[in-house]
Amino acid sequence: MKVIVTGATGMVGEGVMYECLNHPAIDKVLVAGRRSCGYQRQKLSEIIVKDFYNLTECENELRGYDACFFCLGSTSLGKSQEEYFKMTYTLTMHFAETFCRLNPGSTFSYVSGTGTDGTEKGKVAWARVKGKTENDIFKLPFKQSFAFRPGFMKPTPGLKYALSFYKYINRLYPLMRKLFPGHVSTLSELGIAMINAALYGYDKKVIEVKDIVLLAAKKTG
Repeated sequence: MKVIVTGATGMVGEGVMYECLNHPAIDKVLVAGRRSCGYQRQKLSEIIVKDFYNLTECENELRGYDACFFCLGSTSLGKSQEEYFKMTYTLTMHFAETFCRLNPGSTFSYVSGTGTDGTEKGKVAWARVKGKTENDIFKLPFKQSFAFRPGFMKPTPGLKYALSFYKYINRLYPLMRKLFPGHVSTLSELGIAMINAALYGYDKKVIEVKDIVLLAAKKTG
């Protein structure tokens, strides 16, 4: 399987990329980002995308892939609703539509987040935007598409882009996993779950934390 990963200079995207680079079923990983992820591996290639709202210049490099793991995202803090909508919905949909057109029969997996409002009618603006993004991705003619909704994730040890405050919270991870199993996973589990969903499918399109854990534990082969 050949895959594209976006957002690899963020904690989530880096963790997903790391699992892809170490997975025997993945032959090629293309990282698409605004700047270099800083990794060099035999099966890793990279393109710098100048403008995610206009992918014309890099369309040829985006062809020939089986799956896209879209981990590029932005916080709503400090942004107007219009700005957040553009950076979350407009950007994601443009990339998804382009990837679908260039790679018919492919899988698209979008990293959303716990609390996303799939009804698009709730009071929380960011949750409505994420919900609309999920719903409109599902309307595209992919072979399969998924929205992953992780909650708290324990970072993968040794990676570059883990948020600094996680090192303090990590001490509480075993207790959190026991008390709140529906809200807690590891970043490694998210990456493996996305790979397994692309390889073998899943009976749900919206993948909550409990589904992430189950997919990551799926026995293959």
